[in-house]
Amino acid sequence: MSNLDDPRVFLAAERSLLAWNRTCLAMMGFGFVIERFGLFLRLMDPGHAQAATRGPSFWVGLALMLFSAALALASTLSFRALVATLGPKERPPRFAQLALVASYGIAAAGVALTVYLGGAAR
Repeated sequence: MSNLDDPRVFLAAERSLLAWNRTCLAMMGFGFVIERFGLFLRLMDPGHAQAATRGPSFWVGLALMLFSAALALASTLSFRALVATLGPKERPPRFAQLALVASYGIAAAGVALTVYLGGAAR
């Protein structure tokens, strides 16, 4: 348990969580771009347009999206563990926990996008 009795500790932890959220969103977007790059290459080559193969870009993109979802969940759990160690003076009396909602939403969106794109390629 922390004995600093400074509410800025919580705010710093929340800013770190939001920074992880931005990182996870960027990685998820990059994974989507990588996943769709194989489709772009197939469309640019008319001779292979009908081939529905899953190339390396598909698997790398899906792995990156799934990894970013797991990272969002891990950062959320880390934040919750840290907040649990804070004293009552360090926690805001009533905080909306919107950062937690955003983190769980990012993790859920990453898993949903991975499942959707993995199933859509069949």
